[in-house]
Amino acid sequence: MNIAGGILADSSSRWTARAEAVRRQCREASAQRIIVLLGAPGTGKGTQSRLLSELLNFPQISTGDILRSMAQANTPLGREIRETQAAGRLVGDEVLAEVIKTRTAQEDCAQGYILDGYPRTPQQAERLEAIAQEQGKEIQVLKLIVPRASLMKRLTGRRTCTKCGEIYNLYLKPPQSEGVCDLDGAALAHRSDDREETVSTRVTTYENATKPLTDYYLQTGRLIKIDAERAVDDVFQELCAAATFKHW
Repeated sequence: MNIAGGILADSSSRWTARAEAVRRQCREASAQRIIVLLGAPGTGKGTQSRLLSELLNFPQISTGDILRSMAQANTPLGREIRETQAAGRLVGDEVLAEVIKTRTAQEDCAQGYILDGYPRTPQQAERLEAIAQEQGKEIQVLKLIVPRASLMKRLTGRRTCTKCGEIYNLYLKPPQSEGVCDLDGAALAHRSDDREETVSTRVTTYENATKPLTDYYLQTGRLIKIDAERAVDDVFQELCAAATFKHW
């Protein structure tokens, strides 16, 4: 079944009858699922996570967003988070697990949800196992894979219009005129965090930091790798198939 073709073709963002039928099938197949989406900077994880969220009607849950939101709450947990952040310390695994547990206990997570940024370590993964068991859900881990050389091109080639914010890429989506936005003629900027040394450090840091987690999920048979060096709809089609795959 061509999932992406049935859904992404509807550029108006209104679900066609065929797309809605596909969506319903995917929802039913992925019910009671916690989807952990992994991917280095430049793999398109944000785009794929958003598309998957729309398809399955699962909320995207970012630990950074949750922490910022809960830190504003006048609750014991909110105060603890504020005090930790004010001291410049990282939020501990126990507190972070409680944050995830509290957020995913809300009604919009009843059928399932997508985690972005959690877990980051095998220890956090073990805490998530306990949460999943308590909630009666299965964990599905999907990792977007793009070769390092391609990641470097995707990230270092990025240029942004200084006026309208349109994004270009010297290798993948170059402007018609070098250094100038096609839409308004304004200059294109190369952000400091898109320069080669910075990008290389970011990618290396990600690889080193996530290797133990990747190994953990490989050993537990929960990891599915997705070739993300393709068109968005092709990646999305495989991602959907993987998200609805059952181990039993």
